[in-house]
Formats: sequence, C-alpha cells, structure tokens
Amino acid sequence: MDAVVVGIESQAVNWILDADIKGFFDNISHEWLMKFVEHRVGDRRVLRLIRKWLKAGVVEEGIRQAVTKGTPQGAVISPLLANIYLHHVYDRWAEQWRRRHARGAMIVVRYADDTVVGFEHRADAERFLADLRIRMAEFDLELHPDKTRLIEFGRHAASDRTERGDGKPETFNFLGFTHICSRSRRGGFLLARHTRRDRKQAKLLEINEDLRRRWHQDVAEQGRWLGSVVRGFFAYHAIPTNYRALSAFRHHVVELWRRALRRRSQKDRTSWTDMDRLANRWLPKPRISHPWPAQRFRVKHPRWEPYAGMPHVRFCAGGAQ
Repeated sequence: MDAVVVGIESQAVNWILDADIKGFFDNISHEWLMKFVEHRVGDRRVLRLIRKWLKAGVVEEGIRQAVTKGTPQGAVISPLLANIYLHHVYDRWAEQWRRRHARGAMIVVRYADDTVVGFEHRADAERFLADLRIRMAEFDLELHPDKTRLIEFGRHAASDRTERGDGKPETFNFLGFTHICSRSRRGGFLLARHTRRDRKQAKLLEINEDLRRRWHQDVAEQGRWLGSVVRGFFAYHAIPTNYRALSAFRHHVVELWRRALRRRSQKDRTSWTDMDRLANRWLPKPRISHPWPAQRFRVKHPRWEPYAGMPHVRFCAGGAQ
C-alpha cells in the first residue's frame, strides 16, 4: 500500500489500471507452474511433493474430485505457488515491457493476484492492457472483464476533468482501501485512503452475529471481546487520512452493543451515557498508528536512484516490482 501511494505521488502518474485476474487460484496451470518451480528447485523429492499438493483434489459429499488445474484452496503452499507463478508470468514481463515500450513514467505494484499499474500517458496504458490480455491468455489466465478498469487518476486528474466537465476522478480499491484523489490542507495533491464501505459493513454484520451468541455473557466479558475486535480492526486500518472511518466503525460497534444489551431484558434501560462509560472502559479510541507512506517506504525499500530529490535514499523510477 505504501508503494502505491509513493509511486502515484512522486511520479507523473495520470492513469491507473486496476486489473483483476478472473478465478486466478482456480486456473493456475500445473504444467507451467512446475516449469517455473524447476527454474530454482532441483530436488526431485521437493518437486514430487509439490505435484502431490497440486493433485490432491477436493472431497465433495464424500467423493474425491480430481483436479487438473489450480492450487488447493486453504493449503499453506498456495500463496507461495501463486507468487512464483505470477513472478514469471507477470512481474518479469511487466518490468521488460516498461523498459522496452513505455514512453513515460510507469509504476507497477502487485500483492498476490491484485495489481495496480500507473501510467503517465493513456496510450501506454491502453497498449499495456492489450498486451497484458494476450500475456495472460498464453498462461491459461484471463482478466476479469467487469473488474478490470482503466481510470484517470493522479495529481492533475481533478483539474483536467473539471475543465472537460467530467466531474470528480474515479476511485479504485486495493487491499481493503478505497483510494481517492484529494487535497491537503495546503491545497496540494493528496492520495486519501478510506476503508472500503463493503468491508466495514461486512465486519459490522459479523460482530452483530457474534453479539447474538454472546447476549447472556457478562458485560465485562463482552467488553473484553469487543475491545480485542476493535483493536484488531484499528491495527490494520489506522492509516493516515482514515480517521473518520475509524471513528464511524467504533460508533457503530457501540450502537450494536447497546442494542444487544437492551434486548436482553424488556426492563433494560441502558442509555447512551451508560454506553459512553462502557465504551471508554473497554473499547480503544480511534487514532492513527501507521506512519505516512513515504516515511515507511523510504526506510523499508531504500532502492532509490541518486539525485532523485530525496537525500540519503535512492528511488526506482519503475515503482515497486
């Protein structure tokens, strides 16, 4: 996530390709995957073990179904095999494409099967998308026709669209956050990230269902459990520009807790004053705990070219590969 923000804010990115691979884990070619693994692994015992993993199949209603493609869902080896597959199919190819064909700035960020590609010129973006479809087809993969989008996004997107009368720039989702073209207090470009609404609602529904099963627990026991849930949510989502989403999430949790307490008895008169007291005791208050992306990315990925305007660091103009 830091790489996406740093790439868009520091490079001349005007277009974003939000690509989604259709049924990726179910359509990985076993033949191609084993060829990729054999590039680095020569031990036949390890290769045989991986083949067994791939051909383990699934059991439905007591009947074993053989599989000829895809990785076993839920297996500990699946994320590793998926990264090996996309490293050869996508990462290395995208790096070569950027060096050979890109006319302007280009950034590439991938996490598992989710990828975001930024371009300076629309022509580069359209050509890359067309070539990417061909590349995926060569390895039994396909881009999702509805979830793959090319949008205008970047520091000049808002002003350019306003001049044309096209309205606000579109947003894109990546790793649980909606990325938005925004402005800082000083009027400069700011890439804002908010928790995806559907993810937040899904978590609240999950909490509501768990509260139903905990109605008759002691209030303190409910408070300890809710506190751990809220802390876990904050641990991932407490990033800069996302404070309002954290506050809204905590408020909705308190509201669900109040409803659960009032439903335990027709005589219950739990007020909002009581809930504020309980929330202050058991639930953590929202605060931003993650550093700004540029600060953390500079420390964790010191791969920057000299004289890039940032002392003591080096910048890779190609983005995060």
